[in-house]
Amino acid sequence: MATEQAMLEEEELVLSELNDDELVEQMHEDLYDGLKEEIVEGTSILLKRNWSAEKVLNESLVEGMRIVGVDFRDGILFVPEVLLAANAMKGGMEILRPLLSESGIKPIGKMVIGTVKGDIHDIGKNLVAMMLEGAGFEVTNIGINNSVEDYFQALEKHQPDILGMSALLTTTMPYMKVVIDEMVKQNIRDDYIVLVGGAPLNEEFGRAIGADRYCRDAAQAADVAPEMVRARRRGAISRA
Repeated sequence: MATEQAMLEEEELVLSELNDDELVEQMHEDLYDGLKEEIVEGTSILLKRNWSAEKVLNESLVEGMRIVGVDFRDGILFVPEVLLAANAMKGGMEILRPLLSESGIKPIGKMVIGTVKGDIHDIGKNLVAMMLEGAGFEVTNIGINNSVEDYFQALEKHQPDILGMSALLTTTMPYMKVVIDEMVKQNIRDDYIVLVGGAPLNEEFGRAIGADRYCRDAAQAADVAPEMVRARRRGAISRA
């Protein structure tokens, strides 16, 4: 009986009838549950209530994804649930992105991310891209099997703050050093923050190849990236 009543209450929930605080809290829950249509509706309602695009982004989507990231880090949520949450977040971002652009609101930072040459795994890399976008970054995902030339072309075109490289195979992870060494050779290494990740990597490997930071998962990347961009702008980057 209690379950039936709860289901009935859920069916009767009308987002437009909630006040602002209630709606934002509900959007956090809907984002957590991966409910894209509800996120799109909630985003539209807040904009009609004269919320700025930046306020909607920060208080509903970014904060909601922060909650998702914490529970992913703590093992409460897993990759499929986080992918659903990120997809729901993208629904809201599709509405907000042109408004943010029109208002001149700049992203926290820009990132180019891709899986290295010889490696076709992309779930982890895609998750990082989605989490970073949810954290307020402009992310360019260049896909899988990327050569040095592919990375350099993307860096030149998009001029990001961060280059992210992913590998899931022990046979492809050394290619990250190939890219970084070529960046050093071309005298552009210090122009970018380099983050690396993937199942076979660890902090020691990240340091050994000259990356700025190894991130064990998408949640950590979403925490580390904003900190490192702010530190870089203060001139205080240190590799670890």
